[in-house]
Amino acid sequence: MRPSIIIVFVMRILLLVFMLISFQILWRGHNLPGGGFIGGLIAGSILALAGWGLGLKQARKILFVSPITLIFAGLGTALASGILGIVFGSSIFEGLWFSAPIVGKLGTPLLFDIGVYLVVIGFCLAFSWGLLEEMEDSL
Repeated sequence: MRPSIIIVFVMRILLLVFMLISFQILWRGHNLPGGGFIGGLIAGSILALAGWGLGLKQARKILFVSPITLIFAGLGTALASGILGIVFGSSIFEGLWFSAPIVGKLGTPLLFDIGVYLVVIGFCLAFSWGLLEEMEDSL
């Protein structure tokens, strides 16, 4: 069954708006409330909704990687943020800050938040798209 043209149009706008909101919450999260978990929930929810609204095949094209890949990439990123402390002579998961020319100071807490962000998105999509696959198979 093809989705309605109205649903396709609205979903594309919602995807853009909610992904930008999730990036904003991720970016500000290491200094203020929010961060990787809340941003990941927002991104995972809108991508899960895209699977239901646009169809699973189209939603997988939008994401272009599997949810399991996102989970493992997030776990690796979060682990890398902890190991950087050891590499630079501090303790594990100690916050380290680096100066970047355009964006200012970047730190390992942001790297950890990015890892959490990816894990949460991957889990949301693996769960919701798995349910959707089961539903499509049973129909």
